[in-house]
Amino acid sequence: MLAFPAMSDPRAEELRQGYAPVARAYRDQLIDELAHKPLDRALLQVVAERTRGGLVVDVGCGPGHVARYLAGSGATVEGIDLSPAMVAEALASNPDLEFRAGDMFALPYERGALAGVVSFYAIVHLRTDELLAPFRELHRVLAPGGLALVAFHAGVEIVHVDELFGCATSLDFVFHPAEAVVSALVDAGFAIEARLDRAPYPGVEYPSQRTYLLARA
Repeated sequence: MLAFPAMSDPRAEELRQGYAPVARAYRDQLIDELAHKPLDRALLQVVAERTRGGLVVDVGCGPGHVARYLAGSGATVEGIDLSPAMVAEALASNPDLEFRAGDMFALPYERGALAGVVSFYAIVHLRTDELLAPFRELHRVLAPGGLALVAFHAGVEIVHVDELFGCATSLDFVFHPAEAVVSALVDAGFAIEARLDRAPYPGVEYPSQRTYLLARA
């Protein structure tokens, strides 16, 4: 039996309950969003190109659209999400790909097993001072030289929602100062290769500033 860290997301059950009623609507809303996000696609293509022959894991995969794009770009990919409801939607949309429920604080992979990890907004429910532990876990599962692509809402606010895509829920979305995320990745053992800051795409997504960090283990 494999032994993994005994940590867990501090709000795991709260998040599972929060996403269960919105998972289908979330899938319907976001399944094709990358078609309107050229910079996101370009960064994902970089990951796919540089991880050929190894496994890439989409951490916080949601309905699986990012994993699907990576697979279409030539990556060997699977997805993992804290929400079983999201995993079910990902499997329904992408029956040819692997998805499973799991926690980014304790990923179900051996040390050094992965060529890459992609984390698009998977840290959106964590406080900034909680980032070091999951980033250390991303570093643990990456092979030396493996890549992590982390995307997040940049800022300092916390946005609470009681409704998402027409469904009742209760979730807090946390924005992070970009320099603090850089520092947490470096403290976890990563070297930052590239950083991209962009304005939101009007009419496509929530109107927040976005930051993307490409880091090497």
